[in-house]
Amino acid sequence: MAEEARQKNFLKALGPGMLWAGAAVGVSHLVQSTRAGASFGLGLVGLIIIANIFKYPAFSFGPRYAAATGTSLLEGYRRQGKWALVIYAILTLGTMFTIQAVVTVVTAALGVALLGWSDPSGVVIVSAMITVTCALLLFIGHFRWLDKIIKVVVVILTLSTFAAAALVLPKVDWSTLQVIPSTELFSDPMVIVFLVALVGWMPSAFDISIWHSLWTLARRRETNYAATVKEALLDFNIGYLATAILALCFVTLGAGVMFDSGKEFPVSAGGFANQVIALYTENLGSWSKPLIALSAFTVMFSTTLTVIDGFPRAITTLVSRFKESELPDHPSAINPKIYWASLVVLAIGSIGIVGFLLKSLISLVDLATILSFLTAPVLAWLNHRAILGKEMPEEHRPGRGMIAYSWAGIVFSGLFALYFLWVRSNV
Repeated sequence: MAEEARQKNFLKALGPGMLWAGAAVGVSHLVQSTRAGASFGLGLVGLIIIANIFKYPAFSFGPRYAAATGTSLLEGYRRQGKWALVIYAILTLGTMFTIQAVVTVVTAALGVALLGWSDPSGVVIVSAMITVTCALLLFIGHFRWLDKIIKVVVVILTLSTFAAAALVLPKVDWSTLQVIPSTELFSDPMVIVFLVALVGWMPSAFDISIWHSLWTLARRRETNYAATVKEALLDFNIGYLATAILALCFVTLGAGVMFDSGKEFPVSAGGFANQVIALYTENLGSWSKPLIALSAFTVMFSTTLTVIDGFPRAITTLVSRFKESELPDHPSAINPKIYWASLVVLAIGSIGIVGFLLKSLISLVDLATILSFLTAPVLAWLNHRAILGKEMPEEHRPGRGMIAYSWAGIVFSGLFALYFLWVRSNV
């Protein structure tokens, strides 16, 4: 009976980790990981693994803090001082429109490619349609629908991506595999820009750690069950491991069907989407088009849906934290008026960026991921300070090993960011 009760409790806790995976597996995987495989074969596998390893602590502190304290990471920021909230606000406002624009335009480009539209403005129209669709899903179903939809989408994208990667394995040039990234990669400034863009969202931006803490609390209110720290971390670990494996799958896909093919990705959104689908279809056969299309579109739709909820949810909580402290299951944690106003502003701003930068998708993606990369050390440091706050129960604080691990991640992100800035200043 005890085992059955534990299983039922974990099912109640299950969900935020999949939302995290749905948000993470998107541009970083479909676009950046595929580009990595297409350009370098399996040469960047080691860098992708390293990024996933060093970023783990900062991401895991989101669900750990929420489960242990019953409040979000933003409350942990407030307890450090309002200066921490100001820093988060500046970083969020400086990146949210670009991030939302990137995930939306890639999703829309795949939709346009599947529909066979040739008019470039179709991407803008479909971007608006996808944004409205996501907003309606959130308006009608709130967190409940978000949770259920993402669970289905994550399962579909995982199975379809695994299947596609398995089919392309015979075409992979395994001689390009490098567990330790070659030092030659860091001698070319243009390559370094791509490496930073790749790591910036690998597996995702640190903003999602705050969203994860908020989703953990939303799941608690939805099920009336407070997940234990152990259950919250298990839920997160499942999602984190899945995203890491999926990143390797997309690198394999890019390496198997695009490396040394003599073809390059077009810079436009529509051209990129068509190239991805066409190259897979040419190499695997026309029968594979539905599989590739399903995998690609579900990857990006899940990201768009979670991001369009994540930013407004974080902004709403941020505004509240400037006014008052957050208590467990705080009734005003999510103010509907602020949430929907933030979502509308986010939608309008991101669609505007899509319209202006439609013909330069790759540049837009690199810009968004580099911005996230440069802000990563700051957010990782704030998460580190929050998890060691006085409000954290002693038994749920990370041990010395995890604390050292967290510092290693902060140093990794910080040194890489400084190196990138140094390279750019000398180009």
